[in-house]
Amino acid sequence: MSFKSLYSKLWRNSYHVFRSVSQITTKPETRISDILRREFPKATEIVVNDISGGCGAMFEIHLKAEEFNGLNTVKQHMKVNDVLKNEIKDMHGIRIYTQPVVPSK
Repeated sequence: MSFKSLYSKLWRNSYHVFRSVSQITTKPETRISDILRREFPKATEIVVNDISGGCGAMFEIHLKAEEFNGLNTVKQHMKVNDVLKNEIKDMHGIRIYTQPVVPSK
């Protein structure tokens, strides 16, 4: 087997391993998701990603909820910050993306 074909094979396999590992949910992600589900029961989307490489220092949160209806973005983020204040104190950073949802009739 030539060096080029061996390198190519290893590169392909490492991509699949990286992709699989990056899709594993960490305990902090699960804990944060559970808190958000409890505090925003009408949420239609809750996505929490550990963007620190798995060490739990930086998170990205996407949240769509009826609870945000009528609130500007700053107030939406303040609600999320208040709910997660105990978790945020141990983080390096957090990215929050919120969106109100029109209630279904």
